[in-house]
Amino acid sequence: MTLLFSLTIKAQGMPTYDNTNFISLVKQLVESGKQTANIIKTVKFLKTQKENIEKVNNVVKQLKAVREIGRNNQHLINVMQDDLRDILDSPYIKPDEITRVSESFTAIVENSLDTMDFIDEILSSDYLKMTDAERAEVLKEKELESKEMVSNIKTKTKRYKDIISFRKMQDKVNNRETEY
Repeated sequence: MTLLFSLTIKAQGMPTYDNTNFISLVKQLVESGKQTANIIKTVKFLKTQKENIEKVNNVVKQLKAVREIGRNNQHLINVMQDDLRDILDSPYIKPDEITRVSESFTAIVENSLDTMDFIDEILSSDYLKMTDAERAEVLKEKELESKEMVSNIKTKTKRYKDIISFRKMQDKVNNRETEY
């Protein structure tokens, strides 16, 4: 008996490379590398711009704080010129009170001048190697102190005006003409 076997031989064949596809793949990789390099440059550029914006923002904050402190000091000057003169010239303020009022307002003015000197030192020199953000923070604190000073002046001025008003009314009551 003869056995016949049917043999089917399947050959896989030699792998062939399509040079066109390979070149296309290499071109895509090179192009992708260029795009990645451009993206990295863009990210670095954006980081630099963000830092620049933060610096400008800090400078703007500093300028706003200095402007607000200047306004508060101008308010102090206005109070000193107008309200304080009225208080000190009032016949209802006693001589010993004039000294206390003057000392009270003088202390506030001296504090204001010290603040302005400190601000000048911060802005004109590299004060303790501060960054712009730290400098802005210090100026913000000084701005708050300046606002407290204005509030303090308003309170003292109101208190002294109330005292004058009360004494004026008291004087009118005590010196009114009676018709009995």
